[in-house]
Amino acid sequence: MNNEKIISPCISICKNDPNTGYCFGCARTNEEKKIWKNPDTQNKWKKENLNVLLSRMSDSQIKTFEKSYKEKLEFGKLVYSKNLKQKPKN
Repeated sequence: MNNEKIISPCISICKNDPNTGYCFGCARTNEEKKIWKNPDTQNKWKKENLNVLLSRMSDSQIKTFEKSYKEKLEFGKLVYSKNLKQKPKN
């Protein structure tokens, strides 16, 4: 049995495009979000879904997603939002 944990593609930009229904951040549908949260969802499905999500994204969306998702994988959470709340250093 594969116990590898696949991290959710959510990058905290949770707003859906009214035309496509896809999230602007992760490109998931609401149904896909539910499937990701289901503890019975297989890693195989999650890996395949990550590829589907990337295929839905525009070039600029992919750049934002890849940077944010890499950070989430590395640190276990998104840290850029914390930095945005700080005042600029002069």
